[in-house]
Formats: sequence, structure tokens, C-alpha cells
Amino acid sequence: MSHRFDATVLRDYDVRGVVGATLGPADADALGRSFATRVRRAGGARVAVGFDGRISSPVLETALIEGLIASGVDVVRIGLGPTPQLYFAEATLAVDAGVQVTGSHNPAAYNGFKMVLGHRAFYGGDIQDLARLAAAGDWEAGAGTVTTADVRENYVQRLARGFAGNGYRIGWDPANGAAGPVIERLVQLLPGEHHVINADVDGTFPNHHPDPTVEANLDQLKRLVAERRLDFGLGFDGDGDRLGAIDGEGRMVWGDQLMMLLAEPVLRRHPGSPIIADVKSSDALFDRIRDLGGRPVMTRSGHSVLKAALSEHGAPLAGELSGHIFFADDWHGFDDAQYAAVRLIEAVSASGRTLTELRGAMPALCTTPELRIPVDEARKWAVVDEVLARLHADAAEVNAIDGARVTTADGWWLLRASNTEAALTARAEARDEAGLARLVAAIGDQLARSGIADPFGAGGGAG
Repeated sequence: MSHRFDATVLRDYDVRGVVGATLGPADADALGRSFATRVRRAGGARVAVGFDGRISSPVLETALIEGLIASGVDVVRIGLGPTPQLYFAEATLAVDAGVQVTGSHNPAAYNGFKMVLGHRAFYGGDIQDLARLAAAGDWEAGAGTVTTADVRENYVQRLARGFAGNGYRIGWDPANGAAGPVIERLVQLLPGEHHVINADVDGTFPNHHPDPTVEANLDQLKRLVAERRLDFGLGFDGDGDRLGAIDGEGRMVWGDQLMMLLAEPVLRRHPGSPIIADVKSSDALFDRIRDLGGRPVMTRSGHSVLKAALSEHGAPLAGELSGHIFFADDWHGFDDAQYAAVRLIEAVSASGRTLTELRGAMPALCTTPELRIPVDEARKWAVVDEVLARLHADAAEVNAIDGARVTTADGWWLLRASNTEAALTARAEARDEAGLARLVAAIGDQLARSGIADPFGAGGGAG
């Protein structure tokens, strides 16, 4: 018996595809068998399993568990919740690994799996190894058991434990994702006045797409903050591991800007520590870390990559533009938007200023948001290779840690292949609008030279 996965679902740091097209119950069963095999060969015996609020998640969870127990591991089901709740279960229960059934921030038709083994990120070659085991039918056999554990209340209590901040008037938008019930309980434990919208878990995402890094998805939150005159608003993605924010004036506080705020109290407690940020992040963040006495470390993008880098460098904090934020001081080192929200409230409190004031005092750089350019899955990597070859031939100043991050007299631009979508992602940052226009034009020129026409003609400009 063996199984072959559609190659497009084997992402760098998780497994993800379109249910009914590239991903289904048979894949979940095979993934369970392969992952259980890895767990057992690492000396483990128990795996925690959770799932998000997508319509397809219960069916995939059932098939996943069937595969896990068929290869001889015992399963602890923790039920519906955000991915960080699964990570919390893996860190605090007597288990050896964990799997979350989740499509993260992708459209409703998607689903997939995020995994952790021995408190460490399971990604890259590990993902490919699952496919190798499945294709060869190289699976352990056994008869595992299934039990259940309700960890939500322990998780929420731990999120709020020792909170040391002021009471603010805050809007919260879990976007009908899996974090809704956790956030509704969490705000009961925090001081201040809290307004939660879209808390009902609904896998059709009826109010807006569950990605808080796309500004249009925070329109409801902006209206709430404006109408209630709240201090700020917090937005969450479909599985609660990515945080977005707006200040009291409705301005976006991007992921790298959140890191600028979160780094200060962390470095006060851990002077001189490394702070990790991804290749998409602003130069202003790396400069801020230096100014605070920290050591900035730039890494590839990807939640599993940053989790691994956090451990490798012994860093107390890591984060990326997309809103994945990892704390290893007084937390378990995984990306958790709920915990990051609590720490953000504390950081604003400690500053003695409002979030609106803090946002207004940040460097006035001209940037694009993260721009997504649809490109066939099979083509996107080749485009990046072509761009890098041309840049090296032109002796450009390039950081190729993750795609091409190019520094020019105007600032910098980035082009890389997305690991979660059939897309390229791009970003640029300059000191003025004219410089930004030149950087965006440079990206467009490189794409055109690889046969991708006019990607920014529909308004992909500065934000």
C-alpha cells in the first residue's frame, strides 16, 4: 500500500491544497501514516490533533486520525480552535508531536496541515520526507488509541496570566476564523472595554476574507474603531496565528511595525539579544533593533523558518511582515496572534503613549504593502531564478536569502516566490514617492522580461 500526493500541496512549511482537487481524505490518511511513522522512529508515541473552522476540516481530521492510529501512535484530539492552541497543547500535554488541520488564511476551498515534532518546526525536507514515505508505503503499523482533551480554558488563562498593561478600548476581529471563541473568552480576562465582531466560526467567511495583512479585509474593523472611537483594533487570520492592527485613526500597523513596538520591552528584559525578522521587513525595523541595542537577524520568510531561526539563534522574539510573531521569553516559541495581541497591549502601555502616537512617530518611509502577483505554481520559482540571473549579470546589490532583495540608491525592492499560493510576492520601500515609483517600475520590468505583463497596471502602488 502506498500513496502519492499532488506535488503542489507539498509546501515548504506545511501541506496545503484545494479540497476536492489537489487534497482530500486519502491524502489526510496517508499524511497521518507518514507523520506517525516519523514520530515513532523518533521515539514518540502520542500526537495532539486540532482543526480549524473550515467546512472540510472535520472530514480531513477524521481521515488524518485514522492514518495516525493505523501507524501506531495514540491521538489526543483537542477539537476546534486556532493553530496556536494546538501548538500550546503540544507544548504542555504529555505528547510528542502535533498536527493542525488548517487552511490558514487561504480561500475557503483550501485546507491543509501544520505540524510540529518534539517542539520543533516540521518543514522543508521533513515535508518532502512524508511524501517519500507515502510513495514507498514505508509506514509503521500498529493500533493507536484516541482520547480527547479540552485545552481551551487552560490556553486562554495562560494567555492572560500576569498581564501587566492598561485597560484600553479595543476592537477585535477574528474574521469568523477558528480564534473567535478564544478571543471572546480572552477579553473577559483583560482590563478595558472590548468589542468583538465576526466571532462566530464560519468556514465560508461570510464577512470578509480572513487575512489581516490585506487592508481591505480590515474595513469592518476600521468602521468599528471609528464609530466607537476606540483606541485601536486587532485583526486575526483564519487560524489565529497572524496578527494585524490598526491605530485609532484607522491606519494599518504592519507586521514589521508591530515588531518595532514589541522589540523594545523585550530588549529591555534581554539586552543585546538577537531579534529575528524576515526578508520582507522594513529597513526601519532592523535599524530600530540596532538602536535598542539588539542584534537584527534577517531570515527567509515562512512561519516554520522563523520558528527554527528563533531556536537556532536563541532569540527571545521573531516576526515577519505577514503578522506571524514568535515569543520565546515567557512563552513557548511558536507564532500566536492571541499572545502577540496581549504583548502588544502591554508594550503600548509600557511606552506611556497611545498606539496612534507610536504609529505616527515611526519613520515616514514610502512603502508598498506585500503585493501578490498570480503565477502558475510550476512557473513561479523559475521566474525568480531568471530575475536573479539577470541581476547578478548586472552586478546589482542583491540579497538572495529568499528570492531577490535588491538595494538601490532609492531604497530596496523584493521579489520572491510565495510558499502558500500560486503567486510571486513583491515589496518595495523608498524615502519618497518618486523613488518608490522607480523601485516598483524595476520590479515590473523584471517581471515583463520573464513574460509576466503589467502586474501593477491595476493599482499596485504605495501603501
